[in-house]
This record gives sequence, C-alpha cells and structure tokens, in this order.
Amino acid sequence: MTSSDETPTLVPQQAEHVAVSVIDTRAAYLEAVDTIAAGNGPIAIDAERASGFRYSQRAYLIQIFRRGAGTFLFDPPAIGMFTELNDALIDEEWILHAASQDLTCLREVGIDPRKLFDTELGARLAGLPRVGLGTVVEELLGIHLAKEFSAADWSTRPLPQAWLVYAALDVELLVDLREALGTLLENDGKGEIAREEFEAVLGRDFRIVREQPWRRLSGLHSVRGVRGLAVARELWQARDDYARATDIAPGRLVPDSALVAAARVLPTSKRDLVGMKEFTGRASRSQVDRWWDAIQLGMATTDLPVLRATTDSVPPPRAWPEKNPAADLRLKAARVAVTDKSIELNIPIENLLTPELLRRIAWAPPEPIELDAVRTVLAVMGARPWQIEAIAAPITEAFIASAETNVAEPSEAVVESDQTTATASSPES
Repeated sequence: MTSSDETPTLVPQQAEHVAVSVIDTRAAYLEAVDTIAAGNGPIAIDAERASGFRYSQRAYLIQIFRRGAGTFLFDPPAIGMFTELNDALIDEEWILHAASQDLTCLREVGIDPRKLFDTELGARLAGLPRVGLGTVVEELLGIHLAKEFSAADWSTRPLPQAWLVYAALDVELLVDLREALGTLLENDGKGEIAREEFEAVLGRDFRIVREQPWRRLSGLHSVRGVRGLAVARELWQARDDYARATDIAPGRLVPDSALVAAARVLPTSKRDLVGMKEFTGRASRSQVDRWWDAIQLGMATTDLPVLRATTDSVPPPRAWPEKNPAADLRLKAARVAVTDKSIELNIPIENLLTPELLRRIAWAPPEPIELDAVRTVLAVMGARPWQIEAIAAPITEAFIASAETNVAEPSEAVVESDQTTATASSPES
C-alpha cells in the first residue's frame, strides 16, 4: 500500500489473449476494410517479415488494430495489394513502432501512410533509456509483453497460434502507448519536435541500394590482393543470385566466413574447395559447381576491383589530426557542444544531430563561419528545423572557439622556436 503522496507503482502483468485467426482471402480482406474504416481513432499497424530465413524482405503478416473495429491479422502473400485499405484510411494517423523497419514492406503492398506516430522514435525523443516495444510497454503501461517470437520465420504456414497471439498483442497496445508517449512529449515541450521527426520518417526511402555490396562481406579485410577480392566478389554474386532465385537468406546457404575463406585460400581445384573445412553451409556441397565456377571467373577476370572502395564521405575522424587539423579541432569542440545540448534537452545525441552530419559540416564548414551560414548548411544537409534551432548556435560558437585555439597554438610554437634559436646562438652556448 502507498501513502497518499506516493505514486502507485505499476506492477507488470503478462498480457493474455483469446485465439486469433488470419485473414487470407480477398473477400474477407475487403469485409475487414469496411469494419476498420468504421472504427475510430488512429490505426495501429505492424508487419512481420522472415529476415534471416528468406531473401525477400516482404511482409508475411500484417497486423492492424483500431478502436471500435478490433484486431485483424492479414496474410499478404495470399491477399496481394492493400490499396483499398490505404485509400479508406489515407487521412488517419497510423501508429508504428520503429517505422523505418516496416515502411518499405508496407509500401510494397500499397500501404503508404501520410500521418505517422512512431512509438519507438517517440520514446527516444522522450528520453527513455530503452526503447524496445516490450520495455516501453512495460514501463509506461505496466504490461509485460513477451518478445520470444520476434526473430521467428514468419513465412511459416500455418502460423502457430502462439505466434499469432504475439503478433496481435504487438498492435493492440500501440494506441494506449501512443497516448502515453504523446502526453510525455507534450508535457516536455517536444510535441512539435516529434511531429517534425515523424514527417521526416515518412519522407524517407528506406530501400537500401549500395554500390559494391560484396564489400560488406564479414571478414573481407583478411583477403589479400585484388585477385582474392575478385574471387570474393564473384562468390558473393553467385550466392546472391541463387539466394534470390530460391528466396532463401544468403547466409543460410553459405555463410560469409565460407566465401571469405575461399577467397583467401584460392583453391586450385574443385576437390580442394570441397576439402576446405572452412567452406561450410547447407548449399556449400550441393551447389559446389556454382561456387567453383565463381572462383574460376574471379581468377580469370580482367575487371579487377581496387583494394579500397572510393567513397564520397569524409575521412574517418582518426585521420583528421594529420589530414585536416583545423577540422579535427572543430569536430572535437562541436561534439562537446552537441553533447551538452543533448543532456539539456534529454534527447539522444544521434537524434539531435547524426554523427555523419556533424562530421560533414566540421570537415567543410561555411566560409565565413557565422550563425546564418551554419543554419543554411545544416538545412541543405537535411537537418530538421527543430534541430537547427537547437544546435546551430552551439556549433557555430564551437567552430569559432576552435579556430581561435588553432591560431593561438602556432604562435606559441613560433615563440618556442624563437627561444630555442636565441639560446643556440647565445655566446654562452
């Protein structure tokens, strides 16, 4: 029991649920759309993929909850496009947790919200120490949300009932969570900040398109020489082609470590490849002709990769003292300023300003360094208005202070040098 002036402590309770079924026909889907449209308030939505099991990042289950309508679980591969649902609810607010993870697969089936509340991002902006859905639900709602099926193979059919209950709970608590977080943000004066961030999320394309994706092979640094890199590239491409064709996650066919080992050893025959203990994976032997062809192609090609990929990004900060000492001083000073502002606002540094953006403006600041110019550069680089308002002045002041330090240090060195010269030329020496 608590005294009248104490805040009652929320005792976490395990969420319970009735049996859940999946909608897997167009007729049932269209009926559900009418029911959801007749509900009230925002729409909570989540999607389950089969990352680590399938090559595709498509949604294999979509869950929706709306007050006045209820909970609906849909089978996207069976239903197809969700255009009717999107059109019926286009002007409503959609609630997602970590929207950046699900927006791409939702957009693939025609669900493209115009108004968003991201409970994971909202929790970050509210200054919560941990922002996983289970943790935030337990902290703010006092309900224990089990997360044991988060990494399951959601392409499984039929889906086990325990998985479906887990999926339903993921959305049924989002509306209450959104209300609790909305209150926190408004009370902290962060309501407009959150709205700007949510709008920015909706404006992003989260599809990952990388140049030379094979260079992301884990352990590639151990491969020596351009010929070994060429073999690694061809092995990666062969695996990616096969993974795409079979819709199996590449790493489940042959792990990165196996491809890198082959590129490092450069076996001279198919028998040598098969004899490598490091060359493992479910398809390492069944598809050995495929891998051997890739190795031969890498050994014969004249299209050799460069040792290090070129990039438009700035050099790593560890190289700045030598390459650009003034930028190094600017970055160090600005980091302190941004950290102080992060603590003041109780917003994580990476949400206040991304490290990449801070490095870019420190490496190549506007000339001359003044507040309006820094504001302009930050806006061009993609900083939101609230971010510019919060950190433009501290960054400008830090840059100016670092420039003054940079000017002072050489002059001290000159004085020391003059004193050494004078001592060396004195009669007493």
